Amino acid sequence: MCLAIPMKIKSISNNRATVEVGGVDYQANLDLVSDAEVGDYVIVHAGFTIEKLDEEAALESLEIWREIAEFSEKRQERKRN
Repeated sequence: MCLAIPMKIKSISNNRATVEVGGVDYQANLDLVSDAEVGDYVIVHAGFTIEKLDEEAALESLEIWREIAEFSEKRQERKRN
């Protein structure tokens, strides 16, 4: 399964980006999204950036993922109790 979670580009060097989501850094190849810049939000699949997102859409998506994670945590908590 592929999850399309927006990641923010922190730095770019030699057509590779350091991207971040949830405080965790990852490396991504920029060959498929040539106009990406530091500060942009991108979708990464199998180590390649595959799409650039506008900030509003990225932040909306990240909020939805935050809500899903929160719901999942609460559900797991209820199962333990």
